[in-house]
Amino acid sequence: MAFTADGQEWHLINASPDIHRQIQDSPVLHPRAARHSPIRSVILTNGDLDHVLGLFSLRESWPLVLYATSAVRRGLEDRNAMMRTLHRFASQVTWRPLELNREMAMGDGLFIEARAARGKVPVHLEGLSPPSPEDNVSLWIREAATGKRAAYVGATSAADGLQDLRDVDCVFFDGTFWSSDELQKLGLSKARAEDMAHVPIGGDGGSLMRLAHVAPAHRIYTHINNSNPILVEGSPEERAVREAGWQIAFDGMEVAL
Repeated sequence: MAFTADGQEWHLINASPDIHRQIQDSPVLHPRAARHSPIRSVILTNGDLDHVLGLFSLRESWPLVLYATSAVRRGLEDRNAMMRTLHRFASQVTWRPLELNREMAMGDGLFIEARAARGKVPVHLEGLSPPSPEDNVSLWIREAATGKRAAYVGATSAADGLQDLRDVDCVFFDGTFWSSDELQKLGLSKARAEDMAHVPIGGDGGSLMRLAHVAPAHRIYTHINNSNPILVEGSPEERAVREAGWQIAFDGMEVAL
């Protein structure tokens, strides 16, 4: 996901392994000169590989700002020689710490605030790093000029305690799985959705029911796994989501606030 205030410089939320294709498919992210990039920063909500591997595709000679909590930065840099490819010259990467529950300016009229979101230590750090509230965060984004606010809760195993979502203009919420046992039913894994730090959409404890009170102009399920039946047009699950007023994210989707 990328967002901007002026349409010139863009901020990414996480860096997917598919970032090269995503940039190719998004003209606003195309270079405007040799060794140029309109991508100004990347905000990391956790250290999962599917959120950080794209950083190594952004390692060319263009300065980049990375926002991350102390726990996420340690997980990336400690004992990880690959991160040296992002430090080939002095200003290649500038780290800026995300402090929980503290709004910080991004320098172009945008402000972000990180809040702890129930999640888990990345698989590659299990047993190596103690769990921390900083392991997984949600983001509250505010544009000073308009007062518009958006929330990104892209990977979490809980949908409680999110009353503040009623005050935002747009919310992106974890839509990874429809049901808790989705992968088990398909024979793809023995793990339940919650074991992988994802709250399912459907069911009595699912986000669709728990967030029924949330009514911003834009409600969007994102981070959707290819096993999720909401991706099947006309399916009961897809109809349930749309009838409840939610949108389903897709590649190239644009939202203007």
